[in-house]
This record gives sequence, structure tokens and C-alpha cells, in this order.
Amino acid sequence: MTEKNTTQDTESLDFESLGISPKILAVLTAAGFKKPTPIQHQAIPIALTGQDIVGLAQTGTGKTIAFAVPMLQRISREGGQGLVLLPTRELALQVDEEYQKLAKRFGLRTAILIGGASMNVQHAQLKRRPHVIVATPGRLIDLMERRWIALDKVNVLVLDEADRMLDMGFMPQIRRILKQVSVERQTMLFSATMPSEIEKLAQQFMRTPERIEAARAGRASDLVEQSLFVVPKPDKIRLLKYLLKEESGTVLVFSRTKFGAKRIARDLVRVGESATEIHSNLTLAQRRKALDGFKSGKYRVLVATDIAARGIDVTGISLVVNFDLPEAAEDYIHRIGRTGRAECQGKAISFAEPDQGLLVTAIEHRTQVQLRPQKLPITTSMPIERPNTLINKRKPARRPGPKFGRRPGGGQPSGGRPGGARPSGGRPGRGGGRPPRPSSHRRRK
Repeated sequence: MTEKNTTQDTESLDFESLGISPKILAVLTAAGFKKPTPIQHQAIPIALTGQDIVGLAQTGTGKTIAFAVPMLQRISREGGQGLVLLPTRELALQVDEEYQKLAKRFGLRTAILIGGASMNVQHAQLKRRPHVIVATPGRLIDLMERRWIALDKVNVLVLDEADRMLDMGFMPQIRRILKQVSVERQTMLFSATMPSEIEKLAQQFMRTPERIEAARAGRASDLVEQSLFVVPKPDKIRLLKYLLKEESGTVLVFSRTKFGAKRIARDLVRVGESATEIHSNLTLAQRRKALDGFKSGKYRVLVATDIAARGIDVTGISLVVNFDLPEAAEDYIHRIGRTGRAECQGKAISFAEPDQGLLVTAIEHRTQVQLRPQKLPITTSMPIERPNTLINKRKPARRPGPKFGRRPGGGQPSGGRPGGARPSGGRPGRGGGRPPRPSSHRRRK
């Protein structure tokens, strides 16, 4: 795998210098695209030559246009079919929207194949012989097993958010799909991180791909201002309400659980905030309604689980709040990547409970950014042992309980009590008085 130098100045570049056909340039201009992002100006010229690509870039860097333009230009000139694989329904829907902005302007059709939608509708889309298919791996496999779709005409394949698909357990499906696609295809793989499994996949199924890197893998965007509050769990909702009063823009709040997301959204609505929720317990229609309402401004606050960490492509989110810290440090990067997009500044605020020092340390190690606790703007309902700092960075060793046969409170062993030692095999209450109490017992005073 070869690597490309990413130090080129991008200020003077425009789409015209990338080798894009005049027809597609006109479509880009009409759609409002003016200057290429770093990942676009690096990926598009290479992809237009038919070269395989491994692209490393954070979310919100314009990856969709980076692979959509070369795919559409090749299909419009040579024919064939394009296939884009994505990990979540939400992300697939948004990628399909981007494709439709470009493809429909010069007569190319798209189809979207995702779970939660009607298979019959998707079958009808496939009968129209779409030029580009946007799909999640699970639904694509379902349609392949029904023999409603064949992949022999696919000559351009894109694996987007490859590391997320790996995390979600889609690697067996991806390998199965790759074996059905023509070996003469062009493959473009995009990912925010590059675990060893993705490296192996690239070596096995790609032809000497060129690696391009718009940002260091696993790092958060420098456009995002990160801060941390150490707050007891009962006070989190009060802190969130306070921050929302101070923030005038759109806000994305992340909860670790579906129940938590529902409760947070409900509490915000009760105080007059325009908020809604998105998580896997909702139907596809409900999730689309929530996301569309957030995009249009109907809702200022969207409370989401990690299902939305890479499925929300909304520009202009001014603040991301980690109401609950994610269990994996990688998810922290994807969460805060929802702000600071399209070269705009953003803010990310995380709530850490006093005993979550180890989790914060893992995030700091992964992002190479130190999260300094800020002074709380509210009064907490329960004391913090060390104000505004994380405590219990290392869990203290548990104190050993009293030895077997020793009375709680430091009394003498049972054998030293008046009356002598209890006879071997004797029944409780004979020869030695009361039996020894379990070591976990504590005498009430």
C-alpha cells in the first residue's frame, strides 16, 4: 500500500483542477459545492484514474463527494454499476440523498437497500436497473439470497465507515459480498481508524491501493473545542438544562442507553425545549422523522444513542454533549465528529461521573487531548471528594474482612471465649455458645 503526501496547500485549489468532467462540474456548482475539502482534493484525482484507494478521514470531511464524483463519472462514461456499503440505515439514507443531488441531473438512477423498509419497494427499485446501489450489508445479503440482485456488473465498490462495519460484526457479510463482485472492479475504502482487520481486508481484496490521509487516524478534529465536567449522576440533567440555556445553536446529546435517551428528551420537553430522540427502538419512519425535524430546525436538540454517532450528517451542529461517556474511546471520536464539520468551529462537552477517571484516561490516550475538568456552573446535590477533579482514577483495593472465627469489632477468636473451644463436629449452641458469624456481617450499633 502506497501513501500520499498530504501537505499540499488547499487554499488555491478548486474542483476544476481535479480532472472532473465539465458536466459533473456544472452539477457540483449548481449543488453549492465551491472548494474541495482535503479528502476530496486528494481522493478525487486518484480515483478518476481507476486506482484503488484507502482513505483515512474523520467524519464530516466530505468523504461522500470524494467517492461519489469518481464513481458517477466512470459509470456515465463506461457503464457498469456502483455499489456503496454503509453500516447504518441513517448513514445510507444520507449518502443516497447526496447521490441523488448529483445523479438525477444527468439521468443516473439510484436504489437504496436498507433494513426496516419494504422489500417489495426495494425489489421494484432493482427492476429499474439502478446505476448506483446504496446498501447496508445485512439487507443486501437478504436480497442476494432471494436472487433479486446480482453483483456481477458492479465495477466501482465503496466501503464507507469500514471500521464501524467491523465493530458491528458485518465483516463476514462484507467478505461474502466482495466475493460476488467482479475482480476487475475499482475499490475505495474509507475509514476513520485503521485496525488490523481493515488492513488485512485491504490486502486481500484490493489491488495495490493508495493510502491517503486527511487527518491522523483516531484523532478528533482540531476544529472541535473539547471540555469536561465532573458531575454526579443525579445532577447531569440539571447541568444539561443549564448549558442549553447558554447555547443558542443546535445541540446533539448522546446517551449510552435507549431508555436514557427517551428520559432525557422527555425531561427537556417538559421545560419547554424543542427536543426529540433517535435510537433503535424507533421504527425507520420515526427515526427519519426525528432526523428530518432536526435538520429542518423543528427540533433544536436531538438526543441519540451511538446508533447516530456516524449516521447523522447535519451541518451547523454547534454543540455535542456526551451526557454519558461512551464505553469505547473510538466512539468518543465519532460522537464529537458531528460538530466542527465543513471547516466550521464546534464544541463538545462531556459529563464524567466522579468514579469514571479510567474511562476519561482512555479517551485522552486515544485522542491525544487532555480533558481538563471545568468548574461546575451548578451546585451539586451530593459532595465530590475532590471538587472539579476525577477521583478513583485507580480503584482502591478492597479491605479484607475479619478472619473466620473472629467476632466483628475486634473480639477474640471463638476458641478464646469463656467456656473453651467449640467441640469438633458440635452442633451450634453446645459447648461453645453461638456459632461464628459470616465475615460479611456487620453488628448494628
